Amino acid sequence: MNKAQIISNPKILGGKPVIAGTRISVELILDRISTGMSEKEILIDYPHLTAKQIQAAVAYAKRIVIQKTGTKLSSKDTTPVTLYTHEISR
Repeated sequence: MNKAQIISNPKILGGKPVIAGTRISVELILDRISTGMSEKEILIDYPHLTAKQIQAAVAYAKRIVIQKTGTKLSSKDTTPVTLYTHEISR
């Protein structure tokens, strides 16, 4: 089983979903992407991240949107994500 790349812990950033092993939130990654930063630029600013972790953050956000809208997940989407009830209910 693959290790979850996105975790949530009430003791880290108030429970915001973060990249496992860091204090970098999914929200921060999405903010950087929404302002037009490329994956390469994000990796330059945060050299301890990997492309796979950035992709996991985007996949996590996608799953949250899908859950809230009731859309079906693609069988091709196998990114490991740890979901907690308190994250989904926000």
